[in-house]
Amino acid sequence: MSGTTTSGSGRTTGVPRLSGGGANRWTVLIVLCVSLLFVALDTTILYVAVPSVTEDLRPGPVELLWIVDVYPLIAASLLILFGTLGDRVGRRRVLLLGYGLFGLASAAAALAPNPQILMVARALLGIGGAMIMPATLSILRQVFPDRRERAVAIGVWSAVAAVGAAVGPVLGGFLVENFWWGSVFLINIPMMAAMLLIGRWLLPESRGERNGPWDVIGAVIAALGVLGIVLGVKRIGSGAPVLGLTTLVPIAVGVLLLILFVHRQRRREHPLIDMRLFARPAFGTSVGCIVLAMLALVGLQLIAVQYLQLVLGLSPLETGLRMLPLVFSAMAAGLTGSRMLQTLGPRAMVSLGFVLTAVAVLCLTAMNDQDSAWLLSLGFVLLGFGFQSTLFGAYESMLSEAPAEQSGGAAAIGETSYQLGAGIGVALLGSVMNAAYAPGLAHVGGVSAKAAESASHSLGEAYKVAAGLGPSAKAALREAARDSFVRGLHITLVASALLLLVGAAIALRLPRRAADSTERAEGGTAVGESKAGAGCEAEPAPASSGR
Repeated sequence: MSGTTTSGSGRTTGVPRLSGGGANRWTVLIVLCVSLLFVALDTTILYVAVPSVTEDLRPGPVELLWIVDVYPLIAASLLILFGTLGDRVGRRRVLLLGYGLFGLASAAAALAPNPQILMVARALLGIGGAMIMPATLSILRQVFPDRRERAVAIGVWSAVAAVGAAVGPVLGGFLVENFWWGSVFLINIPMMAAMLLIGRWLLPESRGERNGPWDVIGAVIAALGVLGIVLGVKRIGSGAPVLGLTTLVPIAVGVLLLILFVHRQRRREHPLIDMRLFARPAFGTSVGCIVLAMLALVGLQLIAVQYLQLVLGLSPLETGLRMLPLVFSAMAAGLTGSRMLQTLGPRAMVSLGFVLTAVAVLCLTAMNDQDSAWLLSLGFVLLGFGFQSTLFGAYESMLSEAPAEQSGGAAAIGETSYQLGAGIGVALLGSVMNAAYAPGLAHVGGVSAKAAESASHSLGEAYKVAAGLGPSAKAALREAARDSFVRGLHITLVASALLLLVGAAIALRLPRRAADSTERAEGGTAVGESKAGAGCEAEPAPASSGR
C-alpha cells in the first residue's frame, strides 16, 4: 500500500504520512536529533582518549593517526552514496541500518584488543555515521513541508549537532578520567539499540523518484573522489609536505574523479544528483558558505584546545568546560534561528553571522600566555552564536531550495561540504600556524639545532624535547615555544577572520528574504512542494501492535 497522500482533487501532495497512524512530527524530530547527537559526539569524543589508547594498545604513529582520522575520512566519502541510496530505497531503511551498524561497531571499538581492530571498528563507525547523517536531514525535510516549521526544526537539528561536537571532549574527558578509554564507545550501544526500536516504530518511510536504475558506478566514483581529496587534505593537516606525492596525488585523483562524476551526472537521464541545483544562487551559495564557515573555524578550534591545555595548562575536562559558553550560545542561535531568519532573511542572517564570528575571532587575538577567563568566555559566546547562525541560515536555504524528492542527495551535499570544509580548515590553518610557530625556535640559547628542529613541529613536541634538557635550556625552550605558539595563534586568528569576511561577501548572493513554501509554489519557483507528487513517494512505517 502506498503511503502517498492525495488531495480532494486526486492530485498527490507528496507529504508523507507519519508512522503508526500519526506520530507527531516533533516527536520524529526528537528521535532524529538524539541519533544525530551521538554521531556528532563520536567526531570529537576520541580526542581526549588518545593518550589512554596509546598507553594501552601501543599503536605506532601511523596507526594512531588512522585510528583518529579513519572515522571522518570514511564518513565524508560515503555521504553522497548513502544519501542518494536513501532517496532510492527508503531513507528510514538506510537510517535504521546505520543505527545497527553504529552500535555493533561501537562494541567492537570498545573491546578492541589491538590497534588494527580499533581501526577497522572506527571505519565501520564511519560507514554507520554516513548512513545516519544525511538520512536525519532528509527525513526532516519530508516531515516538515512548511518552510516556517522546517526552519524551527533545522534550528533544533543544527543546535544538537553543535552540542554533540562541542560536548564530545567534555564527556570524553569525564569518561576517561573515571573509567577507561573504551567507555567513550560503549555509551553508544544502548542508545543505538533504543534508536533502532524507536525509529522503526515512529519514523516515517519516504523515498524520492525511482525512475531508471540507481547509478552505482556514479556513487562509487563520488565516494572515491571525496575520499582522495579528504585523504590528501588530512595528510597536509598531519604535517606532510604540501607538494609531496602522498598529498598531491590523492587530491589530484580525487578532483579528477569528482569532475568525472559531475560530467556523468549531467549526461544521465536519471542522475544521482541534479547538477542544475548548483545553478540556483541560493543552493550553490549556501554550499559555499558551509565550506567557508567550517574551513575558518574547525582548524581554529583544534588550535584553541591546544592553547587551553598546553599554554594554560588545563586538563582535558577543564578544557571542555571552558568551551561550554560556545556550546550554549550555539544552542541559543539554533533555537532562535527560525525567528531570526524570518526577521532578517537568509542574506542578512548568514552575512551578519559571518561578520559576528569574525569579530569574535579578532577579539580572541588579545589572548596571551596568561589566563583571561572572561575574555575567552566572551569570545566563545560570540563565536558560537555567529557561527551557528551562519550554518543555520546556509543549511536552511540549501535544503529549502532542493526538491523534496532529492532531499537525501541535497543533505549529503551539505554534509559533505561540512566535512570537506572541516578537513581543509585543519590543513590550511594548521599550515599557517606551523609557518608562524617554527621560526621562533630556530635560535634558542643552549638548545642544539637538532633539538630545535624537533621542537619546531608542535608545542607538545617542544615540551617533550625540553624535558630532556638541562634546567636553563629547558626553561628557555619552553618559554620560546609558548611565545611562538601564542604569536602563531594570533596570526591564525587573523587569517581565519579574513576567511570569514570573504564568506560574508559571498553570502550577499543569497535571497533577501525567506519566502514560505506557499509563496514559492504560487510564484512558480518551488522546487519541491509544487511538484512533490510527481516524484516523492512516502510510506507509513508499520504500526506497533502495542499502540
